[in-house]
Amino acid sequence: MVTAKVWVLKKHFEGFPKTSDFDLKKIELPNLKDGELLLESVFLSVDPYMRIVESNNPAFTVGAFVVARSGWRTHFISDGKDLQLLPSSWPESLPKSLALGTVGMPGLTAYFGLLEVCKMKLGDTVLVNAAAGAVGSVVGQLAKIGGCKVVGCAGSDYKVAYLKKIGFDEAFNYKTVVSLDEALRKASPDGYDCFFDNVGGEFTSIAINHMKKYGRIAVCGAISQYNDSVPQKGPYVQVPMIFKELRMEGFIVTRWNNRWEEGLKALLKWVVEGKVKCHEQVTEGFENMPMAFIGMLKGENLGKAIVKV
Repeated sequence: MVTAKVWVLKKHFEGFPKTSDFDLKKIELPNLKDGELLLESVFLSVDPYMRIVESNNPAFTVGAFVVARSGWRTHFISDGKDLQLLPSSWPESLPKSLALGTVGMPGLTAYFGLLEVCKMKLGDTVLVNAAAGAVGSVVGQLAKIGGCKVVGCAGSDYKVAYLKKIGFDEAFNYKTVVSLDEALRKASPDGYDCFFDNVGGEFTSIAINHMKKYGRIAVCGAISQYNDSVPQKGPYVQVPMIFKELRMEGFIVTRWNNRWEEGLKALLKWVVEGKVKCHEQVTEGFENMPMAFIGMLKGENLGKAIVKV
C-alpha cells in the first residue's frame, strides 16, 4: 500500500490565489490491477512529470519516465492511456525536467502558435510579451531560427538582460518605461508583422496599434486578467483590426495533438544543437507547490517554473 500526498483546492480563488486556498492531504492508494501502473512524481508543473515505480502494464517498464496530467500529487495510479513517454532520442545528459518546459507543452505552444497561427516567415518582425517565461522565451528563439527580428518585453531588468543573452534583438522592462507606446515604437519604428500575446489587457490595446498592415496576432494567454475579481475595461480593437486588416486568433496547443511528435522532435533537436537555450526556475519540495504556483503568477520565474519533489 502506497500513501500519496496530494494538494487539493480548498476553495476557489477570490482575486489573487493565496496559500490558504490549498490543502495538503494524504491518500492511501489501492493495489495495482492488471494493466495499471504506479507512478512517482519527480518534477511537477501544471502537468506532472512522473517516473514509473511499479507496472502491470506491458507497454510501460519500471523506471521509464513519462509525462502525465494528473494534478499535484506525489504518486498516481494510471491505466497508461494518457501517459506520454519521453522521445527515444532524449540524451542522457539532458535534464528530464525539460519535458515540462522547452521540450514539452510550453515549447509546443510556442512552436505551433508561431508557425501555424502567426504564420511566421523570413524577415518578419515578431513581438512577444511575457518573453522571459516558459512559452515566450521559446517563441523568441524560434523566431530567430526562422530569420526574424524579435522584440520582447519582461517585468525586470534581469529578465531583459536574459532575453538579450538568448538572442532577442530588442527587449525592454515594461514596468520601468515611461511610455509603453513609445517603447514599442522605439524597438521597431516600422511596426510588427507578428504579435505573440501572452498577457492581454492594456498591453494588447496599445500593441495592436503598432501592427503592420495584414499583421497576425496569436492570442496564447491573458495573464494580466486571470486573477481579476472585476473584469477589466479598455479600448476596443475593432478600428485598428479593420483598417490594418489584421488577423487575430486565439488557440490552445491541444489542437495539434496529432503533431506533437513532430514538434517535440524539432524542439529536442534545437536544444541539443544549442540553438534553443533553456532556463528553469526550480522550487525544492512538494510542500512548496502553492508557493511556486503563486510566484509564477506574480512573474517571479525566469523560464519554466517547476517543483522538484
